[in-house]
Amino acid sequence: MSDEQAVSVSRQDAERSAVRRWHDHAAGAVLLDGFHALKHALRFGADVPVAVSSDKAALLRLAADLAPDLAATLAHRVTEIPAAELRGLVTRVHPTAVAALAAPPDPGALAAVLNTLPRQAPVVVLDQPRNLGNVGAVVRLAAGFGVTGVVTTGDLDPWHPNAVRSGAGLHYATAVARTGPEGLPPGPLYVLDPDGDDIRATELPDDALVVFGSERHGVSAELRARATALVSLPMRAQVSSYNLATSVGMALYHWAATSRSPLVPGRRP
Repeated sequence: MSDEQAVSVSRQDAERSAVRRWHDHAAGAVLLDGFHALKHALRFGADVPVAVSSDKAALLRLAADLAPDLAATLAHRVTEIPAAELRGLVTRVHPTAVAALAAPPDPGALAAVLNTLPRQAPVVVLDQPRNLGNVGAVVRLAAGFGVTGVVTTGDLDPWHPNAVRSGAGLHYATAVARTGPEGLPPGPLYVLDPDGDDIRATELPDDALVVFGSERHGVSAELRARATALVSLPMRAQVSSYNLATSVGMALYHWAATSRSPLVPGRRP
């Protein structure tokens, strides 16, 4: 066998091994769809048993530009497979042509983070959200502001692939869990409500649960009745509402601006 043939056989063996490992780990795994999802998951300690790309050279160029801290890790851990194989593994191929599987966080560890007092940052509660993309967008905000976590109530799974995709893998940078209203973490409930006091005159404590309802239905009557305080966002008259991610961003900015949050201006890739 020539050297060229040996290289080809080795590459095919690696491809088959990666696809086999994908199928072995697929049940119960979190799909990391795209470069940014994989990047953030690795940065925040996710267990990623398999990562594949149909264009590894392009992926590594992207890493050199946007995540040089992970360039060597990605070079070692990502296996190149044919585009047809990648299309067979995922529902739709991300434009960056990379996908990976990660182990979900331990529920007990998430509960410990969310339920331990005192906290240094609030927990965002999404009461019966309706849109997975909105959930992912809120997770990105929560990770950026360094809050303790995001808890959802209702039927939507905050770890659904569509939520993880829109959250760019930042589910691993904060504690993300689903529970019923009776299982919320401890702490005072600050419920966003149009009839509440102006949030600008309210101090959100670090151990607060900041509760947001859906854009159409608002917060459930059950959680509203349990509120420590109702607070509202400033809004022009005759405007119905902000979207969910905007509301969360405004509330968390208010918390960060009035607390001892260690955040500093800046942006990392």
